[in-house]
Amino acid sequence: MGAQQFLKGMDISFVNEIEEAGGKFYINETEYDILEILKESGVNSIRLRLWHTPTGGYHTLEKTLAMAKRIKKHGFHFLLNFHYSDYWADPGKQTKPKAWDGLTYPELLRAVQTYTTDVITEFKKHDVLPDMVQIGNEIISGMLWDDGRVTGEWDTEEQWEKLAELVSAGIAGLNQALDKDDEVEIMLHIDRGGDNQGSRKFYDYMEKHRVVYDIIGLSYYPWWHGTLEDLTNNLNDLSRRYQQEIVLVEIAYPWTLSNHSKEEFIVHSEEQLLPKYPATVEGQSQYLRDLIKIVKNIPNDRGKGVYYWEPSWIPFKEEWSVGHENNWANLTLFDFDGRKLPSLDVFKES
Repeated sequence: MGAQQFLKGMDISFVNEIEEAGGKFYINETEYDILEILKESGVNSIRLRLWHTPTGGYHTLEKTLAMAKRIKKHGFHFLLNFHYSDYWADPGKQTKPKAWDGLTYPELLRAVQTYTTDVITEFKKHDVLPDMVQIGNEIISGMLWDDGRVTGEWDTEEQWEKLAELVSAGIAGLNQALDKDDEVEIMLHIDRGGDNQGSRKFYDYMEKHRVVYDIIGLSYYPWWHGTLEDLTNNLNDLSRRYQQEIVLVEIAYPWTLSNHSKEEFIVHSEEQLLPKYPATVEGQSQYLRDLIKIVKNIPNDRGKGVYYWEPSWIPFKEEWSVGHENNWANLTLFDFDGRKLPSLDVFKES
């Protein structure tokens, strides 16, 4: 990452599914390639998730490679997000790939390392090496359950050591695929944007077990993760405590509470909003301005970027590869018909 480059990123992992179903994106009434819209709006990095063997046909290595080629062609920084699962991996579920069921723990470590090496080697072969790699997605409760689980009855010293070994296996696999001149930053990502105690616990264990990484990655959704004050205090404390760069790698805020389908939106009521930030395009814009300012003000210039999660997941169809309707369409930076919202231009301002 360039010394002065503040990452203004977007996770657009649903785009190929939208486009293949005929979905389009617009500025006013004129259709554009979404990557052109994002570039023109000040975005400089794209994040893509990778699932091991998904059943829905998307987020595969093949699909992710194809999108990575488009990303690099447009000159974007590229963040690759390993979920180490066939489906969503998050604090509530970290299911190991079916291909790895039945492996002993030593075999699982080798599988993680080999798989990571093979994936990165494939990206290198196609000349689309990621600039940054996440080893796991929102792994506050561990990964590859139950081997690397660290919540509830699994919250033991032995389990934390296993989690650290699994993360380190992924990092070793990445490094094994790299040549000496390759530069790829390593992110460890948890969800606890406003939870200082939970964040400290996780990164303390990573430090205790000598996990070597470059970037602290946090998700921050205020309806789950606390106030902006909670977030600010956590970011500033983590910066001082670990002396690591920090990225808010998942953020979002609604531009409306009006629904258009039978699927209830994740954010659907005034009670889920922060004071002073209504669910309007203007409220969304101001929220983004203030959030970016908080990250840029992390001490010692350690705030290195923000990524908006799925700004383009427009409600173009009912049945999705992930097995449910779109419950995110009011948290996008495009309206329900794919037109760019003015709030996207906050990334150009920042």
